[in-house]
Amino acid sequence: MIFPMPTLLALDASTEACSCAVLHNGEVSERFELVPRQHTQMILPMIEALMASAGIGFGELDAIAFGKGPGSFTGLRIAAGVAQGLAFAADVPVLPVSTLAAVAVAAGGATGSSLVFSCLDARIDEVYWGWYLVQDGQPQLLGDEQLCGPEAVPVAMPITHSNVGAAGNGLCYRGRLPTTLTAAFMAAQPDLLPRSSHIVRIAASLWQQGGALAPEAASPVYLRDKVTHG
Repeated sequence: MIFPMPTLLALDASTEACSCAVLHNGEVSERFELVPRQHTQMILPMIEALMASAGIGFGELDAIAFGKGPGSFTGLRIAAGVAQGLAFAADVPVLPVSTLAAVAVAAGGATGSSLVFSCLDARIDEVYWGWYLVQDGQPQLLGDEQLCGPEAVPVAMPITHSNVGAAGNGLCYRGRLPTTLTAAFMAAQPDLLPRSSHIVRIAASLWQQGGALAPEAASPVYLRDKVTHG
């Protein structure tokens, strides 16, 4: 069965970037800004401006997606809270999307197949990381998303693949990752951050697979017990 493309709003505040995106009639529009510690002030005006420029009302949305983490404790709470509030107001479900998956999709591209080591800076000398197989723009997590020091990342890759890449600002620790691991990277993109334009594409696939949740289920994924604000 072929499902029609939904109309979705996505938002993310998991890093120093703040972004939102709309998917409508198969086309994506996005607002993206680097605004460290200004997410609370920026996110709602950014969403309102995007919706207005796209000519879409909240009543036209099928669901609201958000970057569920891992990432900044404060940013994740902001994104989940805003998504939940808007979803309750619009009477639509939510679609939580991994920020590591979003980075993997940005690195893997819209076509072909790539194995991506997605890695985000977790502060306190640690990284959030996960391996993703990205095929035609959609991510498949291989194993679990994890948190550890850069030196503790396992050397072994989950599968053998001819196209191996790495992405995310956690690669600022590349010099401390195991050299056997980094030697396998055919390409590295350390400047990639989670973006709502990628979150909304992943969310569309989740929607079509029946992955939407009730608004009260909107909750962040921290991957750590110790809290770091940022």
